[in-house]
Amino acid sequence: MELSVLLLLALLTGLFLLLVRGHPKASGHLPPGPRPLPFLGNLLQMDRRGLLNSFLRERQMDGKYGDVFTVYLGPKPVVMLCGTEAIREALVHQAEDFSGRGTLAITEPIFQGYGVTFANGERWKTLRRFSLATMRDFGMGKRSIEERIQEEAQCLVEELRKSKGALLDPTFLFQSITANIICSIIFGERFDYKDQEFLRLLDMFYQSFMLISSFSSQVFEFFSDVLKYFPGTHRQVYKNLQEVLTFIGHSVEKHRATLDPSAPRDFIDAYLLRMDKEKSNLQSEFHHKNLAITLLSLFFAGTETTSTTLRYGFLLMLKYPHVAERVQKEIEQVIGSHRPPALDDCTRMPYTEAIIYEIQRFADLIPVGVPHVVTKDTYFRGFIIPKVRAVGSMAL
Repeated sequence: MELSVLLLLALLTGLFLLLVRGHPKASGHLPPGPRPLPFLGNLLQMDRRGLLNSFLRERQMDGKYGDVFTVYLGPKPVVMLCGTEAIREALVHQAEDFSGRGTLAITEPIFQGYGVTFANGERWKTLRRFSLATMRDFGMGKRSIEERIQEEAQCLVEELRKSKGALLDPTFLFQSITANIICSIIFGERFDYKDQEFLRLLDMFYQSFMLISSFSSQVFEFFSDVLKYFPGTHRQVYKNLQEVLTFIGHSVEKHRATLDPSAPRDFIDAYLLRMDKEKSNLQSEFHHKNLAITLLSLFFAGTETTSTTLRYGFLLMLKYPHVAERVQKEIEQVIGSHRPPALDDCTRMPYTEAIIYEIQRFADLIPVGVPHVVTKDTYFRGFIIPKVRAVGSMAL
């Protein structure tokens, strides 16, 4: 009995000392931040509805930490940059220092540093340069990206007309049109909205988006070193994305079998031709792994955010009918009803364009920027951020 009491006292004393000392100091001279608890970090100060909402409210109330502060996501310190000035200073004026890409623990087993989103160094530069050039030049001599968007928009209009004024949740339609536009660019084909393969692809993607956005996935990010060995949402995300990669692999095989070097049809064809061109270069970044993960990255970047922006746009138009009326009036004056809208119309439709920007501002779909890491020990605003330290950003 006495031994158990002594052990309990020793445990409580150790816990007390940890609480008094706080979190072990990280190397470098990190910006100040809210006091973390051992192992938990600042988890108890986080809002389940948003990773840093509660702390940011505290920051705005007392201005204690300023635009640069450190927050512990579990045992991992992350330097946060808040506001456009701090973000511009880091990502523009010190771009090389902050150019490293961070990782998401829940998707790292899939991406593994490949593809255009989470690659680093020369791999990222090479894939980004190729992707931008291919997307920009895509459609030369064939249908342009703009024509593909116009075609899909017309399909959306036809689907909406089928409802004949009845109540309708357009979420699935918005998801379908954005995914189809991406499919037409990278796979060279669009799918019927009832195509079973297409429906399965959408289900895997949007289920993964929801799981990655869940509170349990946020907790997994904090403690992934331990939780990766246990069942959880991370395993379902891995299974879903593996299924998407299988779909991508089959599509690449079809493209390889029908590839015509004189007439590339889409992103995959352009990439395969570049692979063939560099096949003698053993250090080339143009290989199947980078292709598959880049295609997956393009889906991630172009589907969920666009479809959700459309949903917000429709909701806001319903809430503010006088704004919708003014937008419709400008559309009728500039475009009319006998042709589809075109990019060239934007300069003559300032009100509509301003409303689109306001919808994006209001929706605030990605308040936290893509995670970065510094590529070397970096001096920033009087602090020293150690190499490979994670850096987040929030444009407030």
